[in-house]
Amino acid sequence: MASKPARPRSPHLFSGPMQLHYRWSPAMTASIMHRATGSGMATIGTLLLVWWLAAIAAGPAAYGVFLDVFTTSTGSLNALGWIVGVGLTWSVFQHMMSGIRHLVMDTGAAFELKVNQRLALLTFVVSTLLTVAFWLYLGNK
Repeated sequence: MASKPARPRSPHLFSGPMQLHYRWSPAMTASIMHRATGSGMATIGTLLLVWWLAAIAAGPAAYGVFLDVFTTSTGSLNALGWIVGVGLTWSVFQHMMSGIRHLVMDTGAAFELKVNQRLALLTFVVSTLLTVAFWLYLGNK
């Protein structure tokens, strides 16, 4: 009885004993973060917005509960307020920078490997700088 020929393995998955062919790149990270920040803003941001609006509509006691979750008794942000505030701010700027990167790529530019990788890294640098600048601006007001 003839043996079946070995089926070929997919060339992009393995090039040796269980070795991945692709290396991790900034473009992969930027793509994943674009999806994650979009989903995070859509879920967490929307839930917080609805909670805030419902608290305002329900009256001073409900709004006080909302404020107590994110602020201290002096009115400044507590640890959770900082995490949520800075996290959502960075998500907005990261998603925006990644969207601008995709807009540039939609024009047919930045498909060269080095330019693409640098542009992907630049999305993280610019979004972080914009987040810091935003919170410094809020602190000076």
